[in-house]
Amino acid sequence: MKIATAFCILVTGAVASAQTYKLRQVGAPYSPDFRAYFEQNGTVISPFHDIPLKAGKDVYNMVVEIPRWTNAKFEINKETELNPIIQDQKNGTVRFVCNLFPYNGYLWNYGAFPQTWEDPNYVTQETHTKGDNDPIDVIEIGDELATMGQVKQVKILGILGLLDQGETDWKVIVIDTKDKMASKMKDIEDVKKYKPGLLEATNTWFTYYKVPTGDKKNKLAFNGESKNREYATRTVEETHEFWKALVNGTTKAPIKTINMSQKGTPGYKQKVDIPEANLQAALPLNDTVKGWSYVDTD
Repeated sequence: MKIATAFCILVTGAVASAQTYKLRQVGAPYSPDFRAYFEQNGTVISPFHDIPLKAGKDVYNMVVEIPRWTNAKFEINKETELNPIIQDQKNGTVRFVCNLFPYNGYLWNYGAFPQTWEDPNYVTQETHTKGDNDPIDVIEIGDELATMGQVKQVKILGILGLLDQGETDWKVIVIDTKDKMASKMKDIEDVKKYKPGLLEATNTWFTYYKVPTGDKKNKLAFNGESKNREYATRTVEETHEFWKALVNGTTKAPIKTINMSQKGTPGYKQKVDIPEANLQAALPLNDTVKGWSYVDTD
């Protein structure tokens, strides 16, 4: 199977005016060596630190890490210079989520908001747990099947609090501004109205998706209730402030903050040597990834 070596994403809006991003992919997908760097005007940038959080009034940039109905656990990597997307690993092996019957991989386009960070030093008052040390996670519920590395312009609808290994792992619920339902969906109640069953399925998936690999089921904050747009927006803006403290060096953490746009910060660089594009054929998926896992959710 031949894999495209690059694609472009047009980012529009008052803040991120007409920016074009391109992927520079290195290595074989589904291998530990795979890297997907982001380029802007021929320069490799960080999707964590250089892509703006906002793309206009009440419009946000979402970096897609995992397209809907896929299993590979791709994510923006915090420990590599310029933070490429790589596949998460456990004990040296790349990670996939199981097909938790009847759900095939992830239920939504999954990714993160750039220029956000869930500070592990901060304890959320309502959940009594600290942040998970990552950019804040985003689940996009529109109809389009996204691609890994795509930058979507989205509007916030609500937020779910996953409690994972003693940490608050927020999941911001959003919809692509170009989706046919975007004009009708303004808050979390509209998700319940126009996509009945989706929030319940989301709760089930996040509660049980690690069980097939031998882990305990997760817990959800607020008894699984998704908070509204106002609460979600406030949380996102809070994580944006945490990111500012991280990138300017006020808060210390073992995270690569090399960037090409935040002048005056300790990590600002004008040039970073990154490998040239060298995309190889994807490794085959094994039967475990393709099969189904059955979990008692009663």
